[in-house]
Amino acid sequence: MRQLLTMVGSDLRQRVRDKSVLIFGILVPISLMFVMNLVFGGMEEPELGSATVAASVAEDDELGRAVVDVLTQIGVVDVTVDRVAADEVWPRAEAGEAQLGIIVPPDFGEDVTAGQGATIEMVEGDGAGLETDILISVIRGVTEQITAGTVAAGAGAELGLPPELLAQIGAQVGQAPPVVTTVEGTTASEQLDPSATMVAGQAGLFLLFTVGFGVLALITEREQGTYARLQSMPMSPGLIVGAKVLSSYVLGVLATLVLLGAGSLLFDVDFGSPLVVVVLVLCVVAAATSLSFIVARVALTAEQAGIAQAILAVVLGMAGGAFFPVAADGLAATLLDLNPVAAFTRALGISAGGGGLDDVAGPVLMMLGFAVVFAVASRLVPDRGVSR
Repeated sequence: MRQLLTMVGSDLRQRVRDKSVLIFGILVPISLMFVMNLVFGGMEEPELGSATVAASVAEDDELGRAVVDVLTQIGVVDVTVDRVAADEVWPRAEAGEAQLGIIVPPDFGEDVTAGQGATIEMVEGDGAGLETDILISVIRGVTEQITAGTVAAGAGAELGLPPELLAQIGAQVGQAPPVVTTVEGTTASEQLDPSATMVAGQAGLFLLFTVGFGVLALITEREQGTYARLQSMPMSPGLIVGAKVLSSYVLGVLATLVLLGAGSLLFDVDFGSPLVVVVLVLCVVAAATSLSFIVARVALTAEQAGIAQAILAVVLGMAGGAFFPVAADGLAATLLDLNPVAAFTRALGISAGGGGLDDVAGPVLMMLGFAVVFAVASRLVPDRGVSR
């Protein structure tokens, strides 16, 4: 055990001294996160802005003014209401000075109270957007509620109810809360928002590069003859490879945790429970490390290993959503599910939605299964470096 830890410590110190992990495992992916955030940051859901309403309503019409004033109370949109004459509403809307124009007829309140028909005219302004659609929906909802009160009062009148009771019925119906209400919430949809997908994808992509440093170190030592000298020492040959595996695993875990932490701070991303995130990192690093040592047995030179590692990293990283979300069905979806980077990203989506360890059991088993399969395969594949 002491010999194993000594070799692991030596490998880690070497990586710290040559700054390879710092550059390719942390600085480069964080820089890419910044660039991608600048390029694709506008793809996130836009925030609602402000809106100006040009409204024509009689000062002595309390009901008409109430319909217009409700727009300033909805909260989700910052609304400014400009009271103008009726003949100024259309010109201001067409000129883009108002996102919405409203013309309330002079006798609106009296007509509604009397049970007669009344029409509120609404004009969408030039350049109107989502804010205008929301305001129109609010006006329609208010008028429908007022209409319900009028209809109820009219029905009471037909039944012969006294006038004072009709007024109470109309007011109660008009002010009644909606029968159906909605509550905003979030679910564990297994989908990260664009910023979180970018952070998780880049962490998974560069993880494959980080764990590859152990492979490159092993092959380099073979080429330089250091590996043969280590084998001649009084220790098990498996300790040499084990030290490379363990050093790669430690580097991968540390670099991935740093990337997720930096991404959370820099881009305001929340991946959920820290315990769940740590478990996911341990699993995906195990999968990536097992794959890298297939490369170690197949590659003849450090150059070949570097190229093979880069190809695997880019393919698995892109398929796992390093640059953009990937959706598929059928056979393609099955193949994507076998990708440890994709499983890692999906599990982080579950965690970000409030999921616990039980909820991420599927992706965890997939990553661990991947690690076991390729760890066994790395022992079965002929070692070309030894057979040279």
